[in-house]
Amino acid sequence: MTLTQLTFDQSWAGRIPPRWRWSRNKELLTESLALSVDGDEELLSVSHLTGITPRSEKTVTMTAAENLEGYRIVEPGDLVINTMWAWMGALGIAKQAGIVSPAYGVYSPRPAAPCEPRFYDYVYRSEPYVMEMTRLSRGIWSSRLRLYPDVFLSMAVPVPPLNEQRAIADYLDRETARIDTLIEEQQRLIEMLRERRHSLIDGVFDMQVPNSRLQNACIDVVDCPHTTPEVLDDGEYEAVRTASVRNGKFRPGNGLPISRETWKDRNAGGAPAVGDVLFTREAPAGEACMVPHDQICLGQRMVLLRIDRAECVGRFLLWQIYSDRVQDHFRLSANGSTVANVRLPVLRTTPIWLPELDEQHRVAAYLDDQAAKVDILIAETERFIELSKERRAALITAAVTGQVDVRGMV
Repeated sequence: MTLTQLTFDQSWAGRIPPRWRWSRNKELLTESLALSVDGDEELLSVSHLTGITPRSEKTVTMTAAENLEGYRIVEPGDLVINTMWAWMGALGIAKQAGIVSPAYGVYSPRPAAPCEPRFYDYVYRSEPYVMEMTRLSRGIWSSRLRLYPDVFLSMAVPVPPLNEQRAIADYLDRETARIDTLIEEQQRLIEMLRERRHSLIDGVFDMQVPNSRLQNACIDVVDCPHTTPEVLDDGEYEAVRTASVRNGKFRPGNGLPISRETWKDRNAGGAPAVGDVLFTREAPAGEACMVPHDQICLGQRMVLLRIDRAECVGRFLLWQIYSDRVQDHFRLSANGSTVANVRLPVLRTTPIWLPELDEQHRVAAYLDDQAAKVDILIAETERFIELSKERRAALITAAVTGQVDVRGMV
């Protein structure tokens, strides 16, 4: 295939400016196979969010190998690709020397190649180029796709004049820094709003003296069955799991789809009713939400609080569960060496404030109203962040494909 033909096949980039040309990665880069002798170099991490950074600066749950001999050496300016996660954009240009897993691909610029590393960091991590890498990766399942060196090196890549590569990199460094600063400010605002929301709860409950136990607010505290439900791909009912509950809200679709027969079997003692409360006793412990409808049953690590309507208002108890006093009780009483587990005796005997029903209704209505206002602000801020991220991605794509002429921009 000639480079002229190549030009018309790169739909991901559109038509690049006439002053640019198409090349293949193998004309700019060569695979580096240099290995560490003793593994003493800085271990680097490859992320779709942050690119190439020292592993020591990241919170990583996976344990690194004790012996790093034979790991791949990385030099500043090298491109590193996580072969298994290229389809997620786990790659980038290294800014410092170090080593990475031998399962990763390391590519060094060819001598005298017209290659500005900062420009190509933006190119290779741009959304359309990542999509192109995904299209060309090999594997049966999306989660098992691999981008092998021969495929990557044969991929087409735009090559602007070197001075324009630098101009584009300068432009994107400046503009993305502005967007990133704005995003960070909005993220801090969300944290402040969440703290405000939490203070609303504590402002109500922390000054009240507990006068009852959680079990007195319930007809029953029902633990989940100890068997895993049979999953049905198109099941109309749902076995709720801990992923179904976050921050006091039910998240539909995060449970297991099940049949009506399975739902009936697991609810032999009665289905959850609207007005009752779902509680997570593990992974994570202490989350809760109102029962959304009766077409659910309990999945693993879930507890149903059947509310005694004569003694308690469900939403009042839900709000109280998120107070510092109750959450501290769970933390101090939970067992489990690695994963906290709120045992049913601990849950049942949790000290709570249980005033008259009229007072419970008043408190629940107040918190519903005030928290809804905060939640609206949080949702608006989150949407602004998403739009900013979309703007950032679009800006990068436009610049690295020549849709925006940055020459002469200050």
